[in-house]
Amino acid sequence: MSVLVEFAMFPTDRGESVSPYVSRIIKLIDESGIPYKLTPMGTVFETETVEEALELIGKAYKQLEPDCNRVYSVVKFDIRKGKSNRLEQKIKSVEEKLGREVSK
Repeated sequence: MSVLVEFAMFPTDRGESVSPYVSRIIKLIDESGIPYKLTPMGTVFETETVEEALELIGKAYKQLEPDCNRVYSVVKFDIRKGKSNRLEQKIKSVEEKLGREVSK
């Protein structure tokens, strides 16, 4: 199974720039070994189970909880049985349809 998750999480009580806080979450994901892509508006990662995805989101919140009184988050799930590596495959599929050379 493939669980693609797109999410953003950041404090709303720590000023205009929240990159130091987002960096904590990205470090956590990076160290977890879970495949992910950082984007300007959030992060996309892929797990094999919903439970694993929810656990990672919980751990992300724990990175901010000690010194942030208000945390905003949006989360989207795309769950598909019988598939894997969709973090890469979905992009390749669109690029192929556009006639672009797909990097391997």
